[in-house]
Amino acid sequence: MRLVLDAAAGDAGPGANVAGAVEAVKALGIELVLVGPASVLKDELARRGIKDGDSRFEIADAPEAVSKDEDGSAAVRGKPNCSIMKACELLADAKLAGLVSPGNPGAALAASLWHLKRMPGVLRPALAALLPTRVGASLILDAGANQDCKPWHLLQFAVMGAVYSTHILKRPNPRIAMLSTGRSETKGNELVREALPLLKFSGLQFIGAIDPREALKGAAEVIVCDGFVGEIALATAEASAVAAVESLEKKSASGLFGGARARLLRVAASRQRGLDGTGSPLLGVNGVVVTCRYDAAGKNVAESLRTASVMAENNIGDLIRKSVDEVKQNLETSRVNL
Repeated sequence: MRLVLDAAAGDAGPGANVAGAVEAVKALGIELVLVGPASVLKDELARRGIKDGDSRFEIADAPEAVSKDEDGSAAVRGKPNCSIMKACELLADAKLAGLVSPGNPGAALAASLWHLKRMPGVLRPALAALLPTRVGASLILDAGANQDCKPWHLLQFAVMGAVYSTHILKRPNPRIAMLSTGRSETKGNELVREALPLLKFSGLQFIGAIDPREALKGAAEVIVCDGFVGEIALATAEASAVAAVESLEKKSASGLFGGARARLLRVAASRQRGLDGTGSPLLGVNGVVVTCRYDAAGKNVAESLRTASVMAENNIGDLIRKSVDEVKQNLETSRVNL
């Protein structure tokens, strides 16, 4: 299996990306195309004992990268030779199984739409991420790719999330919920109220709308919302966890066994923050695309490459296309207007 890594992107820089690439190649037995400044990538590989000409690694030169503060769509238009555009071009043209980028998710979306296009039948691709809960984690989508959505977009997010949860996260027959202000069908904004009947007759295991408190208790394996709400929910959950741990850490630092308690809290916070270390897939494009944190360490990059390889092995694209068609047929049978 050959994957492509946007090795120039991310706050941690090419060094961390190459470290993760080397770890993944050794652990997974894959081959990689590294996209970024060729001389820098060659030096980073050499520092890790990878000789020039090693068949497991190929370098594609791309001197520019998109920073996290840039508008993704504008950046890829203004930098047609940037690393994420080059990586998506290679994925579209070459016999590569998937792509990983620790860079700007908006740029990854724009470059994917430019070179890979949407899957047939998919209206909007969605970014999926893990939301920490009391019982583990739930998959939430969209996590920031689409700020403004229509009801049928949310329906397809649910379909794609169910497929990913079943075949990649190994959670068969996942419960689907819509993030709102409560379970009542009269609550929520217009988008939520109009999407409810679509999800109800979709054939998915839809349990209705839930509020954030239920979501954090693990009420559903897949949580659906627009990208604006999803991005806020994830940021709020992480910030709240960090604030709570810091507060408890200060209180536990004094007194008997205070130091031990503080260390345990730090470990718990690290595990919770590390939930997104496996990467956030961009579902609904013609190809396997996985993003990871801007500040991704080498281990996070390696785990994201593992996720991409598992998605490719399971032919996630074919499974999504099939499920989208099935749900559309269910709705047509139920006479629900798409």
